[in-house]
Amino acid sequence: MGKFEIKIDKSGGEAKVAVLGVIDEDADFGPHALTGAQVIDMDLGGIKSINSCGIREWIKWVETASGAVIKYNECPKIIVDQINMVQGFLPKGGAVVSFYVPYYSDESGDEKNVLFKYGQEFDDSGLKNPPSVKAGDGTEMEMDVVEAKYFKFLKK
Repeated sequence: MGKFEIKIDKSGGEAKVAVLGVIDEDADFGPHALTGAQVIDMDLGGIKSINSCGIREWIKWVETASGAVIKYNECPKIIVDQINMVQGFLPKGGAVVSFYVPYYSDESGDEKNVLFKYGQEFDDSGLKNPPSVKAGDGTEMEMDVVEAKYFKFLKK
C-alpha cells in the first residue's frame, strides 16, 4: 500500500468505500468522485493521519456525494477529532456508525482501542453502554479521552 489509497466498490445505488493511509497535501481525491450512489458506506479504519490540507480536500470530496447518505465506519481517534472540530467533515445527513475509543491502564501501561457501535455503546441520544475493558493484567482500564469533548459529535 502506498501513502494514500481509496477503494470504491459500487453496486446499484450503494457504494462501499475504504480510505487508507495518510491524508495530506499529496492525497488525490480527484479520480474518486462519490457521484451516483444514494448510500455510501465508508470504512475509515485504515486512516493513519490527516493534516489541514487533507481536511480541506476531504470536505471537497464528500461534497461530491450530492445528497447521498454517508455512513462513517470504524473511525479512528484522528477522524473523531476532525468530526468534532471541523464543520462539514461529517456532511449534513451523514452518520457515524462505529468509532474507536482509546482506553488506558495506569497500572499496566496497556493501551487498547475499543470499537463503539451504533445501537450498542451509543445511539441518537448519546453514549449508553460503555464497556468495561480489562488490561492484560486484569486491571480495569479507563477511557483515555475527555468524554465531554470526544463524544461531542453524538449530540449534533
